[in-house]
Amino acid sequence: MLMSKNVNEEKIKHILTEAKLASIKTMLEKDHAVDCLLLLYVGRGRWKEAKSFMQENKLTLSDGTFRSRMIELESLGLAKSERIDPLKKYYIKTKQGDKVAKLLLEFFDKLSE
Repeated sequence: MLMSKNVNEEKIKHILTEAKLASIKTMLEKDHAVDCLLLLYVGRGRWKEAKSFMQENKLTLSDGTFRSRMIELESLGLAKSERIDPLKKYYIKTKQGDKVAKLLLEFFDKLSE
């Protein structure tokens, strides 16, 4: 039992102190971060599409929050932006973003069992 505790403590220490993992953990703790990552996963990385999806499901998401989370996702390498025009962008998932979104879906699937 002590060995397992030490292994888990080491894993937790690694998550909390390794720069990339700690940055992803911090981002996921923010308001609507999981929403935005899942919106990216289903190809709703444009504000208009994200807004309509959220409204269809009686959920809220402000444009400021959407943009902030997308910028963070991009800075972490989980999303990539493409210019629509000089003022507008849309976001697409990267391989890493796809991986994180799939893990989140798996996590929620297991909670639903």
